[in-house]
Amino acid sequence: MPQDWRDSVELTEQQSLVRRSIRDLCAEFGDEYWRERDRTATYPQAFVDRLAEDGWLGMLIPEEYGGVGMSTSEAVVMMEEIAASGGGFAAPQSIHGGIYNSVPIVKYASEELKEELLPKVAAGEQTIQAFGLTEPNAGSDSTAMTTSADREAGGASERSGTAADREAGDGSERSGTAARRDGDGYVINGEKVWISRVENSDYLVLMARTTPREAVDKRTRGISMFLVDLEDAYADGLEIEQIPKTASRAVHSYQLYFDDVWVPARNLIGEEGKGFYQVLDGLNEERLVIAAECLGLGEAALESGIAYANEREVFGGPIGANQAIQHPLAEAYADLLAAKKVIYDAADRLGDLDRTEAGAEANVAKYLAAEAAFEAADAAVQTHGGFGVAREYDVERYFREARLTRLVPVTQQLALNYLGEQVLGLPRSY
Repeated sequence: MPQDWRDSVELTEQQSLVRRSIRDLCAEFGDEYWRERDRTATYPQAFVDRLAEDGWLGMLIPEEYGGVGMSTSEAVVMMEEIAASGGGFAAPQSIHGGIYNSVPIVKYASEELKEELLPKVAAGEQTIQAFGLTEPNAGSDSTAMTTSADREAGGASERSGTAADREAGDGSERSGTAARRDGDGYVINGEKVWISRVENSDYLVLMARTTPREAVDKRTRGISMFLVDLEDAYADGLEIEQIPKTASRAVHSYQLYFDDVWVPARNLIGEEGKGFYQVLDGLNEERLVIAAECLGLGEAALESGIAYANEREVFGGPIGANQAIQHPLAEAYADLLAAKKVIYDAADRLGDLDRTEAGAEANVAKYLAAEAAFEAADAAVQTHGGFGVAREYDVERYFREARLTRLVPVTQQLALNYLGEQVLGLPRSY
């Protein structure tokens, strides 16, 4: 049962309902479940299926499309609780895309596409877990992307197999005839990297240039958003390669290679050339939810540290009686509490702020939460002494994940850059 110190902010009735429901659901998946998912680098499919059964993957989808119709205020509660339950950062990350990748479809997709897809996502029958933005040479500077989407008009054609299959004719498992290219569409070429949950998704929300960067007067223009049916794409020139990594091992990341992959024009999300602005439109809400995931991770680490400090006895007494142990844990609590107050306050007020103000709140929240999570995980490892690196105590997993939170989805330095320029009025530094 979570410690009382975690229940430190006042919640609405609906937020309280979310917290109780998620805590009860997460109780079905104990520490050993998450320990094994990390050890074997196995996606938590049973956990995700359980959330889908209760409709949580459709929490941000409007009721008219079969969803729950909640908001970021409820999402921060949900993601904090999932992480704090012992799942750490990997647990909410296993479903983060499945929840937030539906938002641009709700806001910008055609009514036909919304009616066709959103009820299935809300029911857990199909998933949009993957989002393709980052490229090998376009990380923080995402407008430097070179993946292209070239318009191809009318007609119908077929294309057999993937690029490798066509060259080698080896009859691999993804070979075969692609879907017929009927009507207008776009041909995708390029690479993406650090794209998560691809193998656990039916669809990918893809960002690609419909106008080259050198042909636009502003670098944020000429980028479009597409919905890619992954099954069709695999048969039409998409290859994926898993990236081995040490943190959040249960959630895999991939490099994607697009070779003349066909996407029908009806799968354009929003306006051609305006995709980057559509991403920005939901960026602050999503960043707040990431902050809540960091917060929950830090709380899980701190709870482990507190428990061990009370149980472990040295020289005739619990090690928690020593200030060298007690003070770092207390500092971690103070930092987590401060981050939590900022996150929940921002979630409540975000809809009343303009984009710059909302960006400031979201970046402060993410910065504070990631720093607090790392300090809590570090204190928990130190409290455990030598056992801090033993898998059976979990804190080493929390520590690996806490280090990751200072890098994704935006580095701490970029968050500070935003605050320096947009809030403090300092010159642009990059």
